[in-house]
Amino acid sequence: MIYWRVNIFQFILIFFLVTKISSKIEFTNLKCTSLDKDFTDFDYCYIKSINRTYKYVSLKVKLYKVPITNVTVNFSFMKRSSGYKLFLYNITADACKFLKNPKSNPVLGYMYGLFKSHSNMNHTCPFDHDLVMEKVSSDFINNQLTQMLPFPEGEYLFKTNWMAYGILRASVNAYVTLT
Repeated sequence: MIYWRVNIFQFILIFFLVTKISSKIEFTNLKCTSLDKDFTDFDYCYIKSINRTYKYVSLKVKLYKVPITNVTVNFSFMKRSSGYKLFLYNITADACKFLKNPKSNPVLGYMYGLFKSHSNMNHTCPFDHDLVMEKVSSDFINNQLTQMLPFPEGEYLFKTNWMAYGILRASVNAYVTLT
């Protein structure tokens, strides 16, 4: 009988530890800014909360001067600690070259994987249509960030700056909390 109690105790302890170890991402804010309204603008940019546990992000970028053949993107992960400070990555890359050979930069490929399957930005340049990212759920991001690459708890900013022809055109800042 004592053997049975030890197994139950071990089960409860393991269950408690597993629930404490698992992480959860929650979108807290999304800011999309067009810095050149003649070149591009956001049709929509929002976080939609379906219920307490399911949220997703959607945005649509209107491109006014197509085709676009030269795109540079800057991705950075920042963590809040007396303001947002660089946490892990800050990468600037030629998006057209990267899309021709996605395996050329594994870190950029990881960041691109955060939205690639929910977007129409899945081909090489030129871009001659509006860019859409639909229903990127917190569950999907949670799987990408916490199970593939563990992150410590905290408040994070996933910051992107989009440049075309060497001019900063737009920025998208996604704020998340990891608990």
